[in-house]
Amino acid sequence: MPGKADDVTGAAYQSYEPGGLYNQAPTTAPATWGRRQLASLYNLFALAMTMFDGRSGEDILQLAMDEVPLLGGCRPEACYLLRDGHFALAATPNTESIDSGPRRDMPEPADQLAALAGEDGAVKFAEGGWGWAAGLRCADQLLGYLVVSAPKPPPDDEHFLLYALARPTGAALSNADARRRDREYARQLFRAIEDRDAVNERLTALVAELEGQRTVHDVLNRTYIADEGEAGIADAVYELTGLPTRIEDRFGNLVASAGPGSAEAGDKPDPSRRERLIQDALRDVTPVRRDGRLVGLARHHGEVLGAIALIDPADRAGAADEFALGHACTALALELAHRRSLAEVELRLRRELVDDLLTGADEGGAYARAAAVGHDLHGPQHVVVAQWQGTVADDRFMGAVGRAAQGLGLRSLLARRADMAVLVVQGKPRDAGLYEAVGEELGSHRGAVGIGSVCETMADIPHSYDKAVRALNVRGQSHPPHGTTAYEELGLYRILDRGNDSHDVQLFVREWLGPLLDYDHAHHSDLVLTLTQYFDHGGNYDETAHALAVHRSTLRYRLQRIREVSGRRLDDVDSRFNLQVATRIWKVSGTAADAASHTDVRPRDGSRG
Repeated sequence: MPGKADDVTGAAYQSYEPGGLYNQAPTTAPATWGRRQLASLYNLFALAMTMFDGRSGEDILQLAMDEVPLLGGCRPEACYLLRDGHFALAATPNTESIDSGPRRDMPEPADQLAALAGEDGAVKFAEGGWGWAAGLRCADQLLGYLVVSAPKPPPDDEHFLLYALARPTGAALSNADARRRDREYARQLFRAIEDRDAVNERLTALVAELEGQRTVHDVLNRTYIADEGEAGIADAVYELTGLPTRIEDRFGNLVASAGPGSAEAGDKPDPSRRERLIQDALRDVTPVRRDGRLVGLARHHGEVLGAIALIDPADRAGAADEFALGHACTALALELAHRRSLAEVELRLRRELVDDLLTGADEGGAYARAAAVGHDLHGPQHVVVAQWQGTVADDRFMGAVGRAAQGLGLRSLLARRADMAVLVVQGKPRDAGLYEAVGEELGSHRGAVGIGSVCETMADIPHSYDKAVRALNVRGQSHPPHGTTAYEELGLYRILDRGNDSHDVQLFVREWLGPLLDYDHAHHSDLVLTLTQYFDHGGNYDETAHALAVHRSTLRYRLQRIREVSGRRLDDVDSRFNLQVATRIWKVSGTAADAASHTDVRPRDGSRG
């Protein structure tokens, strides 16, 4: 009856209320048990002994769930363990342990179990029936729950057996967890001992190594604090090694030196040999020996910024010298990286490097800025300009010029200026290589390339640029107008390099073309342009008429008027030579372009201008 105490031995034992739900778990077996119940109790005792024989937590839970059907009419549903304050599914029974269909659905199991507040109690299933959560405890500490189900509440003796099963299961789980912690602690302790021994060995080795390296650090640190730059680093390396020391930039140019004979230790190496040396050094973390020198690279984020070389023809540098050289390279890399950073900031705050070079930049700053973008301004340079008909100097055109120069192996600086691409090229560019390569990139060869004079110093670059533009203009007004022209090839046109305002040049042009120029101005005619085209086409009537887009008879009429107005004979050798020189000067000076804009002149390719 509800609320009536049953006859139990040694403690009160309440029966279940209406609805089949127990108020609390029984703590003592009923006084009158049959052989079956006692046999089950004996089996539980044997099972408990099995649980304590070193099994894992998963095996213990599985043994407990396998035992549930043997105790009576209940069936196991799941085991939940308390982890980080929440109940989580830890195990489900083997399929053979369930004799009446699939597992039942327990809605929101974590919330139902939490609502029990640590006590054993009833749970609900979506399919209905009786459900119970038996607490898995050890020393009054709740570890989790064993959830079972039955069509209806089981008898008191079976209910007690569930309680008797849950108790040793909880103790066995606690014992298994303690063993696991002990094993983990033992492993950690063993690893700690091994680590301690390894650390002790390393510390002993490091103490010995640091003792020998302290001098190197002190000397280099003194150089850093004094902010002595590359010269200070060279002096420090010479002090540490006793070997003449050279500090060079990436291209092999001498930056600083220390020790006897270090500054005269050799000329700048061939670029290809220098590149091979750098590649060999990059493959090795230690300094490399080459041609009586021990060379270390100053690297920053994988990029070579410079090098330190010990002049050591007797090959006497040892491990201590290599260590000093390696740390000096690190110090040099930091110094050069800092220098590059300053140069890059300068690039962002000032005009582009090429514009500065063309207008005459500060020599020291320009060298550093050029090195920052990977260009060696030391040695001969040439300014090259490129312009293509019908193509503006946009990103596409600049990209084509850049790819063409790179494909030819030209080491150059590239910039946009007006409607042209401008390159400052290390060494001398190939004669027509750039023109051909740009034409291939653009798919059109209707362009021109002008090459300026050689720049022995950086101060020559603006003059080389002016001469490159002059060569480009001459090419554009020549026959044919497409191709490459170098300033050195201008020949007679170079007379203008002494200045367009030269009084003698103006007098010469006026002497031979004055009457024709005055006639053209007064009558809006093109006699000077006609004469220029006539000379440009070698006196060929058909080609000249085609270029001027006039009839052959019109050309004959104009040539007759030229003879009459100028008073010069075209068949006279001296007159013809001087007239041709005058027309060339007139054309290059720019006046011809102005005249062409007022007449119907067809370009050399035959299309209408």
